[in-house]
Amino acid sequence: MSNATHRDSAPASPSAPGAPSPRPVPSLSRRTWLAGSAGLLAAWPGALRGADEPSASPLLTYESPQTQTWKIGLILESGRTHCGNVLATFPIPTEWPEQTVRLVDQEVDAYISGWKPRVLPGGVKQVMLAMNQVPPGSEVKLLLTFEIDRSRILGPEQTAGLEIPRRISGDLRFAMGNSPYIDASHPRIKAVARELMATPAETPWAQVERTYDWVREQIEYTEGKLKSASDALSDGKGDCEEMTSLFVALCRNQRVPARMVWIPGHCYPEFYLTGPDDEGAWFPCQPAGTRQFGRMDEYRPVLQKGDRFQVPELKAPQRYVAEFFTCKKLRGSGGEPDPHFVRELIDG
Repeated sequence: MSNATHRDSAPASPSAPGAPSPRPVPSLSRRTWLAGSAGLLAAWPGALRGADEPSASPLLTYESPQTQTWKIGLILESGRTHCGNVLATFPIPTEWPEQTVRLVDQEVDAYISGWKPRVLPGGVKQVMLAMNQVPPGSEVKLLLTFEIDRSRILGPEQTAGLEIPRRISGDLRFAMGNSPYIDASHPRIKAVARELMATPAETPWAQVERTYDWVREQIEYTEGKLKSASDALSDGKGDCEEMTSLFVALCRNQRVPARMVWIPGHCYPEFYLTGPDDEGAWFPCQPAGTRQFGRMDEYRPVLQKGDRFQVPELKAPQRYVAEFFTCKKLRGSGGEPDPHFVRELIDG
């Protein structure tokens, strides 16, 4: 499998090729932030869940959970730079029907003036942190340790009653239309979708499975530079990102909501169908790798679900919510600071 996240989760900066320029960051004050970290460990479970916590679907079965421990955060080495007005963000895992998350430890250095969680539209959760000043020669850490229980997903035994949603509700609109690198409106993609629908399938499930098998048969797995779904279609080549993007684009053209799922070193799609009483579920599948349709034998934690996010610090919609860092170099500074974002499996 390709390292799916290294192409999208590098810290964005104006000097990175193709990276959007960050918006000017306003001055930060202690009032803008939670004062210190006291008591946040105990309060964190609510931040991980929130009011929009997804519920498990009766159409799917979750079994055989395994636990992994991950350390996630930021280590800033200021070097010869006197840093001021530091703002950094990094995404953190959150709750999904197949996954539970517990914050079990934290390391927060004194130079960090404040930090707190933030939820973006679409469900991604980040940690925001601020530092008023960091002197030259300093090393500053904010490291969080999470225990993550991830379960296998088994598909439904009966699929004949599953239907394409009759109405695209607000929370499903994120899974329709175009997204970065998912150019669902491209004429070549729309033409393939029409061909796939030309012969009626017995059921909507069979229709989506036909699309899944078409992508696996037509796209040769080849690692390379990130490209759009339409370019992967033209080339007939792509890795897990391109194969997932193309499947998602073709589903959306058939009125089936679909989205990307990001895990360490890999990604795969989910598609949405409804069952009795219009109760819906997100069904996983894996275009790149072993054939898994409607189920997922995967224990790596879910980092994010989705492929079109609006991040306040960046102008353009983001395919994956990456880490972000900016600071003001105060008078007398030399060199550049080195922000090192950590996402490390430490047990499991």
